[in-house]
Amino acid sequence: MKILTGNDLSSGDVIWWAGDGWSRQVSESVDVGERGEDLARAEEAALRVVGAYVIDATVDSDGVRPAHIKDRIRALGPTVRPDLTLKPNDADAGNWVI
Repeated sequence: MKILTGNDLSSGDVIWWAGDGWSRQVSESVDVGERGEDLARAEEAALRVVGAYVIDATVDSDGVRPAHIKDRIRALGPTVRPDLTLKPNDADAGNWVI
């Protein structure tokens, strides 16, 4: 599975392509297949995202999960303040990254 990620141009938030727009939740990502690079260029040109790139991901019982640890960290949120992550009440959220 290939998914598209980048940063929101106005807020800087990590965002994920959800098929009909962008989401802050990696779980809403859709497989972009071979069209990912073209989609990234089009979305950057439309000024909806900055730094867009395609990554490998898997789908399991917990949903979409980026294959590389760097992008799993990006999907979870700030590591310096666990209370600001996208899963602040999940004591096992760190285990999702590793």
